[in-house]
Amino acid sequence: MDPKKNKNNLIGKSIPRIDAPAKVTGKALYTGDIVLPGMLHGKILRSTVAHAKILNIDISAALALPGVKDVITAKDTPCVKFGNWRLFPQTQDELPLALDKVRFIGDEIAAVAAISAEIAEEALTLIKVDYEIIPAVFNVDDSLASSAPMIHDGNPDNTSNISLDRKIDVGDIEAAFKDAYYVREDSFTVHSHSHAYMEPCASLAEVDSEGRVTLYTSTQTPYIVQCLLASTMEIPENYVRVIKPSVGGGFGGKMELRAWDFCSAFMAKRTGRPVRIVLTREDELAVGRRRHGMKIKSKVAFNKDGTIIAKDFEAYLDGGAYNSMGPTATFLCGNFGAMIYRYPVYRYRGYHVYTNLPPSGAMRGFGAPQALYVSETQMNMAAVDLNIDPIELRLKNAMVTGDKIEGVTTISSAGLVESITKVAEMTNFLEKKKNLPKNKGIGIGCYSFISGGVFNWFNTQYNFSSCEVRVYDDGTAHLLTMSADIGQGSDTVLRQILAADLGLPVEKIRLTAGDTAMTPKCDLGTWGSRVTLMNGNAILDASKKIKEQLSKMASLKFDLNVIHEVSFSDERVYAKANPKRGITFGEAVKMWVKANRGEELTARGYYTPRDKGLTTPAYSFGAQVAEVDVDPETGVITVERITTAHDCGTVINPLGVEGQLEGAIQMGIGYTLCEQFAMRDGKTLNTTFLDYKIPAAEDMPEIVSAAIDTYEPEGPFGAKEAGEGLVIPTAPAISDAVFQATGYRCKELPITPEKILRATGKI
Repeated sequence: MDPKKNKNNLIGKSIPRIDAPAKVTGKALYTGDIVLPGMLHGKILRSTVAHAKILNIDISAALALPGVKDVITAKDTPCVKFGNWRLFPQTQDELPLALDKVRFIGDEIAAVAAISAEIAEEALTLIKVDYEIIPAVFNVDDSLASSAPMIHDGNPDNTSNISLDRKIDVGDIEAAFKDAYYVREDSFTVHSHSHAYMEPCASLAEVDSEGRVTLYTSTQTPYIVQCLLASTMEIPENYVRVIKPSVGGGFGGKMELRAWDFCSAFMAKRTGRPVRIVLTREDELAVGRRRHGMKIKSKVAFNKDGTIIAKDFEAYLDGGAYNSMGPTATFLCGNFGAMIYRYPVYRYRGYHVYTNLPPSGAMRGFGAPQALYVSETQMNMAAVDLNIDPIELRLKNAMVTGDKIEGVTTISSAGLVESITKVAEMTNFLEKKKNLPKNKGIGIGCYSFISGGVFNWFNTQYNFSSCEVRVYDDGTAHLLTMSADIGQGSDTVLRQILAADLGLPVEKIRLTAGDTAMTPKCDLGTWGSRVTLMNGNAILDASKKIKEQLSKMASLKFDLNVIHEVSFSDERVYAKANPKRGITFGEAVKMWVKANRGEELTARGYYTPRDKGLTTPAYSFGAQVAEVDVDPETGVITVERITTAHDCGTVINPLGVEGQLEGAIQMGIGYTLCEQFAMRDGKTLNTTFLDYKIPAAEDMPEIVSAAIDTYEPEGPFGAKEAGEGLVIPTAPAISDAVFQATGYRCKELPITPEKILRATGKI
């Protein structure tokens, strides 16, 4: 174990989240809670048809309604397209308000600002839109048919609804399959579902007398929203300030600029008054971003002993009406298809397809839950056919430290073998599987996930993460960061990292986060499980610079030479070889300030892993076992126990990791068993939590977990991700357990009682 892992006894210590008291007492302010003087209430008019040309929009009656202060359509705006930020600028295809065409039921057409929400809502009913209906397509197969209408006329070849494709080729795929002892080939359908975060999206904008915009918004990516809002409003980036208040969950659904951000800011500029737009739960479920549904074909070749020799992987992503974050998802799906196990030969073909459905975007796992559901299900199927235990088959092929993914990365730390072994021991997996009672099942699934999205093909003049640290002679420090805590507890962990490195108590670290006018540029936000590793490393960089200056003060006071190592702990700065020769942290700061004529001791820290892999500097790994009971008469599945062993490097805050695990399992159970959209001709029918079923507390199983002790050399104190990856293995583990209990192998999620009863001949 690396000695830095327990630095100052703070690394590895469970510290309650600093925002918990405010949230549980109702004192936390979310965007929808903020009221500014003279504030107007905004509402958005949405398309009621799935695909049509806009012939005319008559807003005169709405403008004449008393209390209405502004009504805008696309013709009032600069009509600048936005989308997948600067990663794939050529794929930006979305306007804040539809100009000439609507592409899904819910497409934004116009916006109203009024003195009350009720008046704004009434004004929407007075706007008249004339359409010329165009045939619509609601699934990938229909969208790819030769007779399908073009959803975007400006698509590159103008002959297909495929908006982009991604390819990976490693080795001779044809030769590998020709030489294989056993080939497993299957087709899967994985469905779309909602983020179902507790707080619906909201935005509140005000504009000062010089035309500068301040936007409060429920976001995961303040800096990205700043850039895109400035672009769509055609104003300088520095004229936009984005503030992230408390956020009630995001899971990827709040990492883009959205129409309400633009409309609130644009109408605030036109009216000279603040404008707030708050979505309803119905809005979120009906038209909000969702996980990509996919059709996947996977073909895997094995030697007789179970060694994988090749994989051919093809995915069609249902992107909905716009690209959104689909270009990234399409690439990552192929990247994750090559993960967990060693694939010496690998081919991937990924296609992002437009349909007339609400756009899909980033969602927890971002392409990995779909890709790895397929991979893990096929591993369980292959184990049966090859008559090899599923644990043995996985251990034979599992990635280990030093393995290379051709053209992508070299794995710098991997605890997958240890995770598989541990979870098998914790559950007595082999023995239980041999002696399963009737209607009971036990199944396994594994995962790997990125620890911070890098995308090193993307050239930028900005750092991927940055922060500022200020220290004071009262023995305290102030951390300023643009990273976004959206409920995962990162604000607590970042304070913990800085406190541990400076030798201060956590309570003496003040944190300012999520404000583009106050915090350093830039941090790309909360996605890809990047905050702990990336912003944590930026913090350590700043802390190192602070300590270099304070070490000089201790050396001067005690006449230490360069061979003396200066330590920071217990709020003191001292010679490591002789702790009595030291001063308090505050005294060291005071000496530095005096020596520098009152200058404030401040340091900026940065982290951009340019040479640490194509997509990420590190990967997490883990294994999970699900134990289920299936009622043979009703097909109802009860998940009784979930056991997880996971490698997230050094655990900085065990309490935080436990919370992430429990939340991930809840989301994974919902994805596997019950969460799905009921659609009819492009319209979402289940738009409340009464109809869109998510697991409640009573549906949660017993949860047991173990953290595998690894050290990630690229992570702060050896840490890596423990958030998104944990959602991945639940679906394949439950699916395998259901197969053990019923004989039904699911290739089309979710696993419903009806599917089980049909498979078992009960209906």
